[in-house]
Amino acid sequence: MKGKPLHIAITGLNNTDNPGPGVPVIRGIRESGLDVRIIGLAYENLEPGIYMPGITDITYLIPYPSAGTRVFLNRILEIHDREKIDLIIPNFDAELYTFIKSEKLLKQQGIRTFLPSPEQFEERSKALLPAFGKKYGIKVPASKEIISTADLRDLEEEFDFPVMVKGRFYDAYPAWNKEQVAVHFHKISSKWGLPVIVQQFVKGTEVNVVALGDGTGRTVAAVSMRKQYITDKGKAWGGITIDDPRMTEITRDLIAKTCWRGGMELEMIRTSSAEYYMIEINPRIPAWVYLAVGAGQNIPGALVQLAMGMEVPVMEHYITGKMFIRYSWDLLGDIGQFEKITMTGELTAGAGEIPGQPPSPDLPLAAGN
Repeated sequence: MKGKPLHIAITGLNNTDNPGPGVPVIRGIRESGLDVRIIGLAYENLEPGIYMPGITDITYLIPYPSAGTRVFLNRILEIHDREKIDLIIPNFDAELYTFIKSEKLLKQQGIRTFLPSPEQFEERSKALLPAFGKKYGIKVPASKEIISTADLRDLEEEFDFPVMVKGRFYDAYPAWNKEQVAVHFHKISSKWGLPVIVQQFVKGTEVNVVALGDGTGRTVAAVSMRKQYITDKGKAWGGITIDDPRMTEITRDLIAKTCWRGGMELEMIRTSSAEYYMIEINPRIPAWVYLAVGAGQNIPGALVQLAMGMEVPVMEHYITGKMFIRYSWDLLGDIGQFEKITMTGELTAGAGEIPGQPPSPDLPLAAGN
């Protein structure tokens, strides 16, 4: 007799020019062989993952965490009353802390998560990254927190230009002088708040790793990728898996020392002299994770199994030379779908068929962070 499918709620359905990881995470889970019901959690009614065929079984609108923890969690628990959620996989940096600090409450309601601890989440933040690197023996570019334009006064004495200007959650822009730093500071702070981070620019090749730690120090999966094309938002629009033993060593060592729990992405610069500088650690699965699935390591599926207490063997190998290429596709739908989710806050899959489903090419169609 077939058992009840796992009810998994997933955020990050905004598969746009600044893509969330939700759609590729769902694709990986559906390809893992697990019996699942996918419950989409969307912040906006035009997130493409709501309308894409074969992605969610039902989608609910939820408030932004900025509405307040109580309002946010009340909506999650309201959905749980209807769906009996087994597991939530949040995919946005800005929502992670709310889920992390609410782990105990959610668990009491029967909802599991598989996330880093509050300490792990905080110490890898962009503002604390230099101290993190020193603690764990990893080279990190020099950086400075900017709270106001007054903090830019001595910038030319502290850094050589160009520099990178980064938001606390998202966005990163190169700046070639102090005036450009000021422009980026205002743009980023108005969107993501303070502080804004100015980081030393390191010349080299950007290489990334998507990895999964089991919380005991064991690296369950790790796949390295070199970005082939990067947008003005710093997002990978194409990439290729690479064999980089040093990257793998850094990843496994870091997970062992921190006992990292959950998905992560390490963003690093490899210089011409083969030095590695860590420029960011994203405390969740990145949006290009479907490349790892296509290369032989189904990280979303393994995360679900770990969260549910299943045994998961270490994935040692993956295919190198596997590419992903992102592309634009006009998805056609019916106004009734938009009206339904806007008016009722939910939309069931199949409520109005969408013609023009994208083909299923051999190349993984992932999304990059």
